[in-house]
Amino acid sequence: MLLVVDVGNTNTVLGLYQDSQLLHSWRIRTDKSRTDDEYAMLLNDLLTFKDLRLAMIKAVIVSCVVPPMLDALTRMCRTYLQAEPYVVGPGLKTGMAIKYDNPKEVGADRIVNAVAAYDKFRQSLIVVDFGTATTFDYICDKGEYQGGAIAPGLGISAEALHERASKLPRVEICKPPLVVAKNTVNSIQSGMLFGYAGLVDGIVNRMKREVGGNPLVVATGGLAECIAEASETIDAVDGQLTLDGLLIIYQRNTEEKTN
Repeated sequence: MLLVVDVGNTNTVLGLYQDSQLLHSWRIRTDKSRTDDEYAMLLNDLLTFKDLRLAMIKAVIVSCVVPPMLDALTRMCRTYLQAEPYVVGPGLKTGMAIKYDNPKEVGADRIVNAVAAYDKFRQSLIVVDFGTATTFDYICDKGEYQGGAIAPGLGISAEALHERASKLPRVEICKPPLVVAKNTVNSIQSGMLFGYAGLVDGIVNRMKREVGGNPLVVATGGLAECIAEASETIDAVDGQLTLDGLLIIYQRNTEEKTN
């Protein structure tokens, strides 16, 4: 079995693949203070709930945007899984040309999403990933990563509003019954959700005008479904995009070794 690990700033998502099929996935809080032993205990507990064991994992690939996490995860893989993890970054084959001023600056998660989206749809794309930050990435019809935009995530915006405005409560991010809301909670939800959908549509439309054509807009990340309902530009939602991208990159690197 292959363990794929996507370490984000807020959450870490783990997926377990048998061949090309995703068997299980888990979302845990990203915690830079955890040790390799603690991660091993947590992974073991998650597997046990599914009647699985650590010994069943034969390979690991990691995408990480939190550098302090990488050492602990690498030690965990070596000690408890007897596996040297593949780490998305310089030196690992992705199969995608990166047309960025400095390719090393592009977040691993953005590249993984781009690889998965192009592999699935085989056309020009804009990938919108709703994470701690919201990223917009354009892949041309040749399958080259061309660049994109980064905006503060909806969760960050909501938390900042609560912290900086004394009388405004912390609210659940969801679609309110009306845009012209009748209470404070719904008013915040209206401003956050529809305002953010407007941000998404505005950036996507500007990108489309700049690059030409009509790229498919694919959304992923924790709030993708919620924002997609209010957005006028999102064509598809794929919550498995990052995990599948890690699988594809792993396969490309292992196939190269066996050929």
